Amino acid sequence: MKRIILLGYMGSGKTTLGNALSKDLGLPFYDLDWYIESRMRQTVKQLFDSVGEEGFRRIERNMLHEVAEFENVIVSCGGGTPCFYDNMDYLNGQGATVYLKAEPAVLYSHLKMGKTVRPLLLNKTPDEVKGFIREQLEIREPFYNRAKYILDVNLMDNYDKIQISVENLKTLLALELNDQQ
Repeated sequence: MKRIILLGYMGSGKTTLGNALSKDLGLPFYDLDWYIESRMRQTVKQLFDSVGEEGFRRIERNMLHEVAEFENVIVSCGGGTPCFYDNMDYLNGQGATVYLKAEPAVLYSHLKMGKTVRPLLLNKTPDEVKGFIREQLEIREPFYNRAKYILDVNLMDNYDKIQISVENLKTLLALELNDQQ
């Protein structure tokens, strides 16, 4: 049984790498935010608006416990998922957790190009977003760094580099993947 769980700040490429790894390994891919939206029939932004961040985090935890029980899957978590409740301990008990680590400037450039509405970044100027990313990383990295593996994803800005990241991740997880077969 394989469970690969991707963690990291928003914009680190969890969904991009998860999709690419899914195609490469032939395993289903679940983005936790998409799963929540599908199950709750609301966007993450709508959930934040209707139940607040605390209410969203409770929903997220419940949905995490559903998805992380699936077998032979790749799961990408929301950027804050590992930082609430006992989520990080739970994730480490469920499979191979991988922190996709990127510098704040890289995260900012990815978020700037992204088309997804990020509730935590709404109504912020570019300088405020940059500061917010740095502050949030200081708070969240102690959780992210508890992942079983860490993968540098600073250079994942085109298709070829994404494929290199997939190969690097497979190499990083080689023992884990072979042990779980």
